[in-house]
Amino acid sequence: MRIQKSRGSDEDEELKINWRRVATTSLFGFGFVGPVGHFWYEGLDQVMKSRLHLQPKSMRFVASKVALDGIIFGPLDLLVFFSYMGFSSGKSATQVKEDVKRDFIPAFVLEGGIWPLLQVANFRFVPVRYQLLYVNLFCLLDSCFLSWVEQQQDAPWKQWFKSFLAMKEEEGQGG
Repeated sequence: MRIQKSRGSDEDEELKINWRRVATTSLFGFGFVGPVGHFWYEGLDQVMKSRLHLQPKSMRFVASKVALDGIIFGPLDLLVFFSYMGFSSGKSATQVKEDVKRDFIPAFVLEGGIWPLLQVANFRFVPVRYQLLYVNLFCLLDSCFLSWVEQQQDAPWKQWFKSFLAMKEEEGQGG
């Protein structure tokens, strides 16, 4: 496959797929998202029904599941993904920690605009036994997105998040 360079060059560049990265990302899906997601969605449904006594498919049921998924599973998934990808590429614990600090908030904010909408449809219309399958279809795209986020080490949009968080931290210390 051939692609055009994006830096104003007329030269063609061959698209090279990093099969090691594809395998590593796939193993994350098989080893973490699959097993953990299975128990997460089954357990979340049980908590909503038996402990909170919410009527399945009701607005409170769906909203509660979306909120808990976004507050608990979303951040855990990002933390494990960025840590796993860092360690699997041979980085030290210090490097992984710095990468997570750099990548977590931008990814969390950007995903926060997408996953809740996907999960409303999931929890409202998809039977529990198929919810993980539904999520996994979108996880394929999400893994590509997170992999891209991880590779954008010094991207200007990441610097904006870093500057914004530093400014908020200074305001908190000054007031």
